[in-house]
Amino acid sequence: MRALTFMPGKKGTLDVEEVPDPSPGPGELLVQGLALGVCGTDRELVTAEYGWPPPGRERMVIGHESLGRVLEAPDGSAFSPGDLVVGVVRRPDPVPCGACRRGEFDMCRNGRYTERGIKEIDGYASERWTVEAGYAVRLDPALGSVGMLVEPTSVVAKAWEHIERIGSRGWFEPRSLLVTGAGPVGLMAAMLGRQRGLDVHVLDRAPGEGLKPSLVAELGGTYHSATSLEAVAGVKPDIIIECTGAGQLVMDAMIATAAAGIVCLCGLSPGGRTHRVDAGLINRDIVLENDVVFGTVNGNLRHFRAAATALAQADLGWLERLVTRRVPLSRALEVFEPAGDVKAVIDLTA
Repeated sequence: MRALTFMPGKKGTLDVEEVPDPSPGPGELLVQGLALGVCGTDRELVTAEYGWPPPGRERMVIGHESLGRVLEAPDGSAFSPGDLVVGVVRRPDPVPCGACRRGEFDMCRNGRYTERGIKEIDGYASERWTVEAGYAVRLDPALGSVGMLVEPTSVVAKAWEHIERIGSRGWFEPRSLLVTGAGPVGLMAAMLGRQRGLDVHVLDRAPGEGLKPSLVAELGGTYHSATSLEAVAGVKPDIIIECTGAGQLVMDAMIATAAAGIVCLCGLSPGGRTHRVDAGLINRDIVLENDVVFGTVNGNLRHFRAAATALAQADLGWLERLVTRRVPLSRALEVFEPAGDVKAVIDLTA
């Protein structure tokens, strides 16, 4: 079968090649790969910023934003041939730490977790793949064209779970949300905010043209095109979900919420850059207003399930508009070239 593989740690090694067909082990599903979403993590892997191959191998299959259809399912599992599924990305560490032992492997304490297509386990960019039944999530059949959005949505499903947990420390009836960043994760964060009935604002650092303004408007949100929070100074949101990783926006977000506000950092900032900040002002604002700033990454099984539920409740036409480019597996390398996409997807059946 064909698969998209690379050598972690070495640039210029991404290629579509023939690899052996997978054989499901005990308790595993055999899945026909349908599509794969590509994100910034994949591009960083390809440019050798990080990545770890399976033990004893140089090459691995890339891809963690999966979508497939079950071909074979073990007896006694909750799955049947024909089910539309996605695979969870992370696996708990083998020790395991206390968090992994309790199924909270997205919060692993010792860093010995593994991840499909990223760290020590083959990913989902192949015509067929296997996945343990306990790490697969069944999707609504209507999501056959957009199910690869489950993984990025799981990231913000986890973010919302933690926001709501933090909010429950006291009276919590948020009314407004600001999302900084209008990429797939930012738009998913905004969608989940609208599903919660919030007044949603999305700040996009890119020029205010093209598809994104209409996508935000169709959600019922307000789109802002700006490079700083000055454009939304009058909003004073109860919640900010920061998805850009832009250092200055991160700093500014910490003092931009209403009292007892919550700032969730989902974007990753590049290292080696400095910013002039008034640390005293940030400290006073957070302390005197009982604010919370926290970071989050990845998701566990329940977050994937929550994401699947959120997508099933969303407008399918809106979700389909997020996917701005689809290329066949035979031309998969094209997806890794910048093209101004909202979401680029590889068709694993072509």
